[in-house]
Amino acid sequence: MRFLTAGESHGKQLTTIIEGIPANMPLLKENIDESLLRRQKGYGRGRRMQIEKDLVDITSGIRHGYTLGSPISLVIHNDDYKRWTDIMGEKPLSDNAKIRRVVTRPRPGHADLNGGLKYGHRDMRNVLERSSARETTARVAAGAVAKTLLKHLGIEVIGYVKEIGGIQAKDISLTMKERQERSEASQVRTLDPDVDQDMMKAIDKAKEEGDSLGGVTEVFVKGVPAGLGSYVHYDRKLDSRIAASVVSINAFKGVEFGLGFEAARNPGSQVHDEISWTKENGYYRETNRLGGFEGGMTTGMPIIVKGVMKPIPTLYKPLKSVDIETKEPFHASVERSDACAVPAAAVVMEHVVAIEIAKAIIEQFHSDSFPVLKENIKRYREEVRCF
Repeated sequence: MRFLTAGESHGKQLTTIIEGIPANMPLLKENIDESLLRRQKGYGRGRRMQIEKDLVDITSGIRHGYTLGSPISLVIHNDDYKRWTDIMGEKPLSDNAKIRRVVTRPRPGHADLNGGLKYGHRDMRNVLERSSARETTARVAAGAVAKTLLKHLGIEVIGYVKEIGGIQAKDISLTMKERQERSEASQVRTLDPDVDQDMMKAIDKAKEEGDSLGGVTEVFVKGVPAGLGSYVHYDRKLDSRIAASVVSINAFKGVEFGLGFEAARNPGSQVHDEISWTKENGYYRETNRLGGFEGGMTTGMPIIVKGVMKPIPTLYKPLKSVDIETKEPFHASVERSDACAVPAAAVVMEHVVAIEIAKAIIEQFHSDSFPVLKENIKRYREEVRCF
């Protein structure tokens, strides 16, 4: 399974092409639209979310509600493009015309300057349009397909917020259904209702001061069988692949599994997960401190992975930079921005983790036909339970 995304922030559309999804898997437009709309929610979002109506147009790979086994193409149209046609259009300019809204002033914390240096763009709009977090819309669409596959295999994935601006949600023992319900009911997508108001007040305060806030998101995955991934090569370790995928999300700067960095502060007896066995359930761990992974493979326990998101760098209290043409210092320009995008980022992270798990399953099991894949997973679960 693999996918590509294409499109610019203010271009005509975002496109996702997914290859490797098994044939005869149930998939509806609503499965994808639900994820796209969840990504747009969250306290602290900017005005762009009020402009766009992120709904998918399935243009290939699905017939009468089932996958064909051929590439699936998904399109999300940018409603804002109508205001940007003369700026982002593909047609050459006439001889006397000038490019509008040329960007020669790179913004700190963005890809502007580095991308301009790499590709030789003196108009850094050529960089910022693609490096924008708008691209995550296309990845969420791909992740929605992956989540649908996983759900039909008995695997559920949910993302939520653990921390915003230093305000931490308590660890609460909840069922998967309770996690899903609480995160959807919360404007900041947290499971701890005691911190909802504090997080929103912190976001409001940052916005008033022209600042922004980051935080920590967590993804919880239940139902993954033991032995997914591999210890044989570095690039087949599933936790490694998930970590890379999480850090690829805009503004994400760190990843933890289970205890994460806290493991460095504890002795081994308080870090590793002891093994038990019952006839009914097979092997399981007494604890889940390692977040569902050992040796690059799943243990059968829930996967628990955290992502660290830095504050958004587009500030209404702009930072200093240098104009690439004049070399004069200036304060970075202000464009539409979120005061805090951590709740939305939790949804994005949920979907990129789902993609990596779905890819690993499709690699490990025969997957040309979804009914065959489903039967293979069922048989494998029984084999590892009775091992």
